[in-house]
Amino acid sequence: MGLWTAFGLISICGALAVAELSSLLPQPGGEYVFLHEAYGDAAAFVFGWLYVLVTTPTAVAALSTVFSEFLLNLLGKPADATRVPMIAIAAIVTLTCANVRGARVGAAVSEVTTLVKVTALAAIILGAFLLGNGSLSHITKGGAVEGSGLARAVAAVIWTYDGWIAVSMIAGEVVAPERLMKRIIVVGMLIIVTLYVGANLAYLYVMPVSVMAQQKEAIARTVVTAIEGPAGGVAIMLAIITSVFGALNGNLLAKPRVAYAMARDGLTFSFLAKTHPRWATPWAALVIQAVVAIIMVLVLRDFDTLTTYFVVVEWAALLFAVGAVFVLRRKMADAPRPFRTPAYPWVPIFFMLGTIVGLSAIVWGQIQVGNFSPIYGLGIAAAGFPVHHVWKRLKRTA
Repeated sequence: MGLWTAFGLISICGALAVAELSSLLPQPGGEYVFLHEAYGDAAAFVFGWLYVLVTTPTAVAALSTVFSEFLLNLLGKPADATRVPMIAIAAIVTLTCANVRGARVGAAVSEVTTLVKVTALAAIILGAFLLGNGSLSHITKGGAVEGSGLARAVAAVIWTYDGWIAVSMIAGEVVAPERLMKRIIVVGMLIIVTLYVGANLAYLYVMPVSVMAQQKEAIARTVVTAIEGPAGGVAIMLAIITSVFGALNGNLLAKPRVAYAMARDGLTFSFLAKTHPRWATPWAALVIQAVVAIIMVLVLRDFDTLTTYFVVVEWAALLFAVGAVFVLRRKMADAPRPFRTPAYPWVPIFFMLGTIVGLSAIVWGQIQVGNFSPIYGLGIAAAGFPVHHVWKRLKRTA
């Protein structure tokens, strides 16, 4: 509960800074645009090539695989090496086609899945406290925490919350972004944190940690089955599957805009800047990212390892993206800012300090169990700088 609350507050602080940056620079690409304006081509290139080739395809592959496994579990079918990738690839292809037809179509999918998710979380919270046979003593009971377990918990909580940055990537396609982005990001984060903290309180109220640790299926399904019976458990499992589908759609909707913005600025292959003649979407970037994600589905192995890998890389980039608010306050001091970060500079400072602590906990905990994937991810990020140097030389000689 401490992690859910702390990183909820940290995420809100980051979202407040990003709301200012989005209202200052309402362009497709979001985080990439902030880094480019604040630090120049090299930093933007490193962020972009990681997003295009590593972190986003890995996240999409992981989400589509989990979606497939949950769906097969609900249908009572074995999650074998044939069924899982087939369903995962079908989900990626379907959502890519939906998003090629326009941000409005992709956003409509997100609206439906978000409504289901919010309704399900609210039902869990109300059902647990009004109908569940729980005890407040479950919430207050303490226990030892192992370092590796803490690392995985931090990674899971951070990944759950990190959707707030994706909203900024479609700012260029939002009507009146200078007015709406602050509302979308700030109000959205407040609702998300409240729902997740409330849901976890509900789980703990109904089920002691010692029992929860032994569960082999989704905790939400076990809790709702205890309250409403098997039919309720099936309904909540459908909501979980819909939620994962929505998260998958959100990644495919927002993050290809980074490749589009890079190509527009001449930092990657120009064909990625192509937009569809009818729907005006960055279709080339969407298709390339889907293809890479499908390849990742076919070679995906350990979900926890992949999660800690791309969470550390993504949030390390977020440190610099939120830090851009300090740089751009100086570089673009006279530019209009429809929204300004409240309690500046303490709000972005709190985000940066909290993120450094969280990422350090993940890296340290994973090293304790012999998982060096976060270190490899950061190493690949650092390698982007010489790659950028080579790219510039090739462009000059072309």
